[in-house]
Amino acid sequence: MSTVTVLSGPERRRRWTSTEKARIVEESSAPDASVAEVARRHDIHPNLLYLWRRQARTGNLALIRADDAPASEVEFAAVAVTPEERVSTAPSSMIKIKFADGTRLRITGSAEAATVSALMKMLTQNRRRR
Repeated sequence: MSTVTVLSGPERRRRWTSTEKARIVEESSAPDASVAEVARRHDIHPNLLYLWRRQARTGNLALIRADDAPASEVEFAAVAVTPEERVSTAPSSMIKIKFADGTRLRITGSAEAATVSALMKMLTQNRRRR
């Protein structure tokens, strides 16, 4: 006969929303707050709370205060689409490329980036075949 053990208590591997994390981090940041006590109150390990605090410091966890709460309406930022400007090099320009094996390539005059990129790709592939 097999035995079944029922674990009572809160479910592990809980999912915390950003708002919940921010609230707990702010609570632990109070002047007289103890991280261990705040963690115990919310039934989380203190290391997890330290992780959230570090994420808040580095900007990876947004702290939302009541007065900063997002509005219920969706807002969009203004965007302006401008035509793509073509950058051309002067005819007297020169591109010098030195490969790891000491070979040098010099391109004089105007050259588009796509052309130079294709040329570099072809040359590096040919060097690998040798």
